[in-house]
Amino acid sequence: MSDIKLKDLRYLVAVADTGHFGQAAARCFISQPTLSAQLKKLEDYLGVQLIERQPRGASLTQAGGQIVARARLILSASDDVITIAQTYRDPLSGRLKVAMIPTVGPYVLPQVVPAVRRQLPRLELLLFEYQTAVMLAKLHTGEVDVGVLALPVEDEGLSSRKLYEEDFNVALPENHRLARQASIRIADLEDECLLLLEEGHCLRDQALEVCRFPVHERQDFRATSLETLRQMVAAGAGVTLMPALASGGAYNNTRGVVIRPLARPTPRRQIGAVWRKSSARVAAIEAFCDVLVKHVK
Repeated sequence: MSDIKLKDLRYLVAVADTGHFGQAAARCFISQPTLSAQLKKLEDYLGVQLIERQPRGASLTQAGGQIVARARLILSASDDVITIAQTYRDPLSGRLKVAMIPTVGPYVLPQVVPAVRRQLPRLELLLFEYQTAVMLAKLHTGEVDVGVLALPVEDEGLSSRKLYEEDFNVALPENHRLARQASIRIADLEDECLLLLEEGHCLRDQALEVCRFPVHERQDFRATSLETLRQMVAAGAGVTLMPALASGGAYNNTRGVVIRPLARPTPRRQIGAVWRKSSARVAAIEAFCDVLVKHVK
């Protein structure tokens, strides 16, 4: 097995991720014939077909899928070797792979990234956006160093840190009967058409938990982002719950939308960071978290 090279495993993973030899080659900065030839050598060495070659793409065989899963772990471990050495030399330098859920990233990153560049100039952020389940999976495979998401997260392999809490507000069409009220009670929404994000977004589950009553949800519509929800509210399609960062400041001036706070006790969500307990990047992760806590308004 010593004849298997890490670069060949990277080529295989790239094909798995892109489903296309050309795109995989571009991602690995080599020519497509070179990548194809190297993967054919790997198949010959292992004595099993890993990839189904199709006219317009490529897919993994069953064996290929299982080998890719282990290849990801091997590549993550090899990256950790470099990271550990780099961390000992300078813990606050190098790449830090940061993932955020879609209902956090667009509202936090503009505040945090400039501050990280100023305060941690040797740290290079690689930024990703994933829903919670995908983010946790990528944390475990090493594709992500730290994730920013809604707490709690029940996972014995991960460490966590609370970053901030934010209230939920109500977004209403400007001509809605409740728009005249200074604050909205949860009970006021019981007969309203509630607009929600699609399945997989933790904010959807949080909104349903906040309401505590059978929700009248539009069955012909599922939003993929808070900005889509905002525009649907402006169009008069219903009302929605929005976290404070996404409904205050510059986000509180959308034409046709009125933002109102929920009455006390105001429902809130807790946002935190999670990372592998075995991570070699804890110092950089903690420094990044310190900046985030300081600068998120």
